[in-house]
Amino acid sequence: MPRRTPISTIAPAPDAGAPTTAGPAAPPPESAPAQPAWRLDIAVQTPAHAALGDLLSYAGAVPLVPGTLVRVPLGRREVLGVVWNTPTSLDGAEPDMALKPVGAALDALTPLGEAWRDLVAFAARYYQRSIGEIALAALPPQLRDLTTTQLARRLKRKTTTGPVAQTAEAANLIALSPEQTAALAHIEAESGTFLLVGSTGSGKTEVYLRCVADLLARDPEAQALVMVPEINLTPQLEARFKARFGDEAVVSLHSGMTNPQRLASWLAAHSGAARIVLGTRMAVFASIPGLKLIVVDEEHDPSYKQQEGARYSARDLAVWRGQREGAKVILGSATPSLESWHQSRPAEGDDPGGRYVRLEMPSRIGAGELPAVRLVDMNLQPPKTVLSGALLDAIGQRIARGEQSMIFLNRRGYAPVLACGDCGWKSECPHCSAYRVFHKIDRTLRCHHCGFTERVPRACPACGNPDIAPVGRGTERLEEHLAELFAAVKRPDGSAVRIARIDADSTKKQGALESQLAAVHAGEVDVLVGTQMIAKGHDFRRITLVAAVNPDGALFSSDFRAPERLFSLLMQSAGRAGRDATYLAAQGATAEMWIQTFHSQHPLFMALRKHDYATFAKQQLDERQAAAMPPFAFQALLRADAREQSVAQAFLNMAADAAEALPGADIVTRYPAVPLSIQRVANVERAQMLIESPSRAALQRLLASWQPLLHELRRTPEGKGVIRWLVDVDPHSI
Repeated sequence: MPRRTPISTIAPAPDAGAPTTAGPAAPPPESAPAQPAWRLDIAVQTPAHAALGDLLSYAGAVPLVPGTLVRVPLGRREVLGVVWNTPTSLDGAEPDMALKPVGAALDALTPLGEAWRDLVAFAARYYQRSIGEIALAALPPQLRDLTTTQLARRLKRKTTTGPVAQTAEAANLIALSPEQTAALAHIEAESGTFLLVGSTGSGKTEVYLRCVADLLARDPEAQALVMVPEINLTPQLEARFKARFGDEAVVSLHSGMTNPQRLASWLAAHSGAARIVLGTRMAVFASIPGLKLIVVDEEHDPSYKQQEGARYSARDLAVWRGQREGAKVILGSATPSLESWHQSRPAEGDDPGGRYVRLEMPSRIGAGELPAVRLVDMNLQPPKTVLSGALLDAIGQRIARGEQSMIFLNRRGYAPVLACGDCGWKSECPHCSAYRVFHKIDRTLRCHHCGFTERVPRACPACGNPDIAPVGRGTERLEEHLAELFAAVKRPDGSAVRIARIDADSTKKQGALESQLAAVHAGEVDVLVGTQMIAKGHDFRRITLVAAVNPDGALFSSDFRAPERLFSLLMQSAGRAGRDATYLAAQGATAEMWIQTFHSQHPLFMALRKHDYATFAKQQLDERQAAAMPPFAFQALLRADAREQSVAQAFLNMAADAAEALPGADIVTRYPAVPLSIQRVANVERAQMLIESPSRAALQRLLASWQPLLHELRRTPEGKGVIRWLVDVDPHSI
C-alpha cells in the first residue's frame, strides 16, 4: 500500500518550497461555494529526502479517474501530478485537516493506464524511490508546463491507428537463414521472455523486424517497443524500421531529442498512433497501451542501468513489464549478461532451468565467418611500443587494398595525465581525486568527472620546469600517432590516408556523429579510431581489421563485473570486422581482430580466440557461485556524500547499526563503509556500503524497513553533515 500524506500536514523542507501546515477546516461562509467532496491521492515529484510519502492527498470536486494528469499546489508552486487511486468520498466525513484543492485536470489526455501505473509502482518499490519521482520523470518535460488549452491543441493533430502500410523494402525481403527461421518459429509458438544469443552479423535485427511485422499484421491495435543502449545507435535502427514500416508508424524516445520532439513522440505512443517506439532506457516507461512485444537489443550493455536519480535497470523492468502486460520480450546479444545467460539455462538434473527461453544463432549471414583473433604479446615488443610492427604492417596492407581498419581504445583525450619529470607534479583536479585529462586539440586540461577545465600551463606550476609531458595515450594522441606512421602511405587512388576519430569529444556538435559515420560507410575513411562508441551495433561493411590497443586494465579490476564487460566489449569490437562476406570475397581478404596484451595466456583471451562465450560464461559463473556473488546473491549499495569522508562513513556505519533490529537483518550482510574508487568529485566526499543477501525478498524487506530510519538519521546531529544519500539496488559497478 503506497504511503499517503495529507497535503496539509506537511512541514516545509529546507529549500523545497513544501506546503505550509494548515489547521482544521473552518466552516465556510453561507455565500461560499460547496466544499470539494472527493479525496484524491496524487503522485507528485516531491523534494528528494523530504520523507513526504509516496502519495499526497488533495480534495477534488469530481471523482477523477486514476491516471488523470492534474495541476496541484505544492508549497508556492503548482506542479503536475497523476491521480493514482480510486477517489474516496468525503461526504459526511469530518476530515482531520483541510485538504488543498486540486487545480485543473488535463482531461483532454486519455488517463494513464493501470499497467503503466503498476510498472511505476513496482519500480519505485524495488529501487527504493518515491512513486512520484518515477512517475513524473517518466513523463515528457514539456507536458509538465502545458496548459489544458495548449494540450488540447496538440491532441487535435491526427492520431489514427490501423494496419501499417508495406514499404518497398518490406515487399522485397531477403531470405532467412535456417537459424533465423527456427528462432522466429520459437518466438511465434511460445510466450514469455526469450534470450536471442546471436553472433555479431547473424541477423538479429532482421529477426526483430520480422517479429514486429508479424505482430502488427496480426493485431491492428498492437504496439512494439524496441530498445537500444545508446543514443548513437538509434538513427541507424530507426532508418531500418522506417524503411520497413514507413515514417508514420515509428517514433523515437531518447534524451538527445528536444522537448517538443519528446512530447510529440510520447503523445503518439500514448494515443496508439505510433505502432513502434524506438528508444534508450528511458523508453521503458513510455505509455504504450497496446504493448504486445518488447525488444531489448544488446541487452548486456551497462547503459541500460540508470546511474543518476532512480537507479533502475531498463532491461529488468522490460522483462517485468512484459510479464505484467502479457507481452513477449526478446533480449538480444552476442554476449549476454551473465544474469540473463543464467536465467536461460536449460533444465538439468534437479535444476529446473531458467525462466527464459534461449535461442541461439551462432552463424553469420551468408558465407561470412567470424574474424580470426590474433594476440600480440607486448612482453616481446620493444619498451614503450604503441602499435606492434606486425599490426602496423597489417593495417598498411588493408589501406593499400582500399579496405578499412578500426582501432579501439577506450580512453578519450590526448593523454590521461600531464606530468613534470623533475618534481613529479601531475595534472590533478583540485576538486576531485582524479587527474585532469590533456586535450591537445584545444590545449586544455579537463576533468572528466566534474568538468573543471583550464588552459595547459606553459611550465610546471610546482617547479617552473617547461618540459611537462603527456603520460599515457588517449584516442586523440593515437589518432595523431597513426597519422605520423602512415604519412607516406597512399590509398589505391594515390591520395593520402584518411584517419578519423569518433569519441565523445569529436561528436559534441549537432550532426557530427551522423556525418562521421556516413564518411565511414562511404569508404572515405581508411583508419577509424574510437572508444566504445564505435565498438557495438554499427554495421560497417568495409572494415576487415579491428585492433584493441590497451585492454589489460579490466583484467585486474576490483569490480567483479570487469572481466564480463571486457569480454563483451572485445567480442562486440571484433564483430565490426568482416560483416560483408561478398566484399571480403571480392577483396580476397580475411577478417581479423588483433589484441595487444601483456597477458596473452589469460583465460579470457583464450575463450575470445575461439569466440567461445559459453566457456567464458561457465568459468565466470563458477567463480561467482563459489564466491556467492550475483546472480547467486543479491546486492545493493548504500551511498553517502558529505564534505568530509569521515562524516559520510560515520553515517553509513550508524545506518548499519540501526539495521540490526530490522526484519531479515540476520540473512543480510552489511559490509563496512569504504570510500568510492574516486572518492572526491566536485569537492564532495563519497562513501559506500555494500549490502548482500542470498535472498532477494529478504534484501528488499530490509531496504524498505530501512528507509524511515535513514531519514531519521539524516536529521540527527551526526547526520547533518551528509549532503545526500541513496540506495542503488542491483548495482552494476562496485
